[in-house]
Amino acid sequence: MFKPKTLHFRQPAGTSRGVYTERKIWLVYIRDINNPTHVGVGECAPLPNLSCDDLPDYEDILIDACNIVSRTGHTDIDELRPYPSMLFGLETALLHCQRGSWQLFDTPFSRGEEGIPINGLIWMGSFEEMNKRIEDKLAQGFRCIKLKIGAIDFDNELALLKKIRSRFGKETVELRVDANGAFAPEDALSKLEALSQFDIHSIEQPIRAGQWKEMARLCRHTPLPIALDEELIGIKKPQDKSELLDTISPQYIILKPSLHGGMKGTREWIDQANKRNIGSWITSALESNIGLNAIANLAADIYGPGITMPQGLGTGALFTDNIELDGCKLQIVDCKLMRI
Repeated sequence: MFKPKTLHFRQPAGTSRGVYTERKIWLVYIRDINNPTHVGVGECAPLPNLSCDDLPDYEDILIDACNIVSRTGHTDIDELRPYPSMLFGLETALLHCQRGSWQLFDTPFSRGEEGIPINGLIWMGSFEEMNKRIEDKLAQGFRCIKLKIGAIDFDNELALLKKIRSRFGKETVELRVDANGAFAPEDALSKLEALSQFDIHSIEQPIRAGQWKEMARLCRHTPLPIALDEELIGIKKPQDKSELLDTISPQYIILKPSLHGGMKGTREWIDQANKRNIGSWITSALESNIGLNAIANLAADIYGPGITMPQGLGTGALFTDNIELDGCKLQIVDCKLMRI
């Protein structure tokens, strides 16, 4: 069974696709027929106008997906590949039910022994708003800052980066930027060159997804590493994932399980990337604590103990009405996500 729920943002979240004030999710429930006290909960959270399974008949398809898992007892089913947000929610619910705990994998993170380093996310806004958010994150001690760019004048965005670099070198503060496909192919390279003077760690999705030839050209000639994000959405089969990575050859890929194939699809992407010496990290996509906990557990299981690469897992405090997890509290301590 499932239940829809609407979450409300503490403050509007600006993205290249508009401003979010609320977030609709579906909670799926799985009960162990042999032990009815064991109930697993997962979160299905497609992003409007972005997820490949953001569909008008989402609930009807989710009913069918739940019936498939109820009938088979597992989620390793090709019929679920086209619906990554549903697959991720069902994978989470099944693991939660099987383990009887929010400790979905046995790792130092899930046992509360070790935190996962995260980046400080700067949402889109005016120059003044973004400047204040940057100051707040730096004051909190974040040493990896990710700025969403493309919403204000490019020169103003460069000015924000210059201001950070005038105070902190790359050894002290790592800078990442996310263009969300905002650059035009014809001037993307010149913008990458302008950004590179500030020792940027990487830029996510500089041009719109689907332009493989242009993206491959950028990845060959870029002065700073390029990370693919939206480009991976809707690529479902392992052979298609291989073709994309071989064609574009990015420096990094960024995985959001609810967008990129659930837990199984995320592992496939990372396995394929590792074979090609392509780096990766995992990030959340505006989920509640249920989804965030599952993503953090997955990251800890994939990358192992002692993660040093900051992950994108700092979105848990976005909502006024987030979901509390029994026996599990997620908290940011010293710029790391901890399971308390």
